[in-house]
Amino acid sequence: MYWNEAIECASRDLLDSIQLRKLKATVKRVYTYVEPYRNKMQEAGVLPEDIKTLDDVRKLPFCTKEDLRDNYPYGFFAAPLDNIVRLHASSGTTGKPKVDGYTQADLDMWAECVARGLVSAGADNTSVVQVAYGYGLFTGGLGAHDGASYIGASVIPMGSGNTQKQVMMMRDFGSTHLCCTPSYALTLAEAVEKAGIKPEDLKLKGGVFGAEPWTNEMKREIEKRLGLKAYDIYGLSEVMGPGVSCSCDAEDGMHIQEDYFLAEIIDPDTLEPLPDGEIGELVFTTLGKEGMPLIRYRTRDLCSITREKCSCGRTTARMSKILGRSDDMLIIRGVNVFPSQIETVIGKFEELTINYKILVGRENNKDTFEINVELAEGLAVEDIRFIENLRKRVGHELRSLLGIGCDLRFLSAGTLPRSEGKAVRIEDTRKLSD
Repeated sequence: MYWNEAIECASRDLLDSIQLRKLKATVKRVYTYVEPYRNKMQEAGVLPEDIKTLDDVRKLPFCTKEDLRDNYPYGFFAAPLDNIVRLHASSGTTGKPKVDGYTQADLDMWAECVARGLVSAGADNTSVVQVAYGYGLFTGGLGAHDGASYIGASVIPMGSGNTQKQVMMMRDFGSTHLCCTPSYALTLAEAVEKAGIKPEDLKLKGGVFGAEPWTNEMKREIEKRLGLKAYDIYGLSEVMGPGVSCSCDAEDGMHIQEDYFLAEIIDPDTLEPLPDGEIGELVFTTLGKEGMPLIRYRTRDLCSITREKCSCGRTTARMSKILGRSDDMLIIRGVNVFPSQIETVIGKFEELTINYKILVGRENNKDTFEINVELAEGLAVEDIRFIENLRKRVGHELRSLLGIGCDLRFLSAGTLPRSEGKAVRIEDTRKLSD
């Protein structure tokens, strides 16, 4: 099912021509109105008229989150404030937030992108969409809300938190689609079970989950416990918000809305472009944004891209699940470790839940590495023989995948704090002491 078949199933030649036309216009707009980036272009010796092909995007300098923070709040806007109808900002907890400004045309574009994702997840104007992303400066809530309204669905603007009420509304209002972070979806699943509600008692059909990396193991658990089909949605507040890409029934990557975003994959160390299929850092150039267009924005997210036609019929490029972030990667005892790798191992064991926490520290000038993970409901941490056997099996799997060992600590079900938004999986005290 498509929302905009003419674009979602367009030929490669048509998509390329749309992208090139919009790329030229975007570069000209940014050069004209965004002084910090114009200075970058002048330093690189590039002018708007130098962009003649899509490959010429590589001549342009990168933009980073540091650029946005250094020019906080409005330094990267390409439209005057009297044309800006909404402001959003990143949910970062350190330093200045990354601000984005939207014209009405930008909001319409955003709603169109989210609409495509929701329709690919089976939603239509008869759907009841429960939005449990946070509203406010975070783009998740209003982004999903506007996309659902755009297709004519009935929207329940719950926001994040108030889990018991979420479950009540989900059941009483007959929610057919759920939009939230995957970690909060598991929190809701747990609350549903505690309320004695079975998946078949709900009308849920699809879930559109994003804002944090999650594994296929976590996806399967959400689907089983909530009785729905789970879909990925991806976005960044500074690029637009959720809807930059979304998965489909083929479950083979997330379709990028290529008429609005030009995607590249680069080596995060050399900054050189990588071919399709190789994992590297995702870079986006917005196409057609008025308020804050960005050129070659380094997302720090690691994934791969394919441009082969999908079995669902869509022809737009697809990005893989996010492996992790180049700036969030843990280096423990000289080894690169991503939380998603740990989650993949944990998801293989029925004795464990996906609720876990990674603790990294330093003692006697050596890294310490501990993983706390909850046991499945009904299993006891006091069963020493069972725990030791489980520790040996899980530890072996982790060492085989990561290349280093860790201290495993098993906790009773319900011990770790539950997430109402993005899950906090890592506690690295080395950063506090270094």
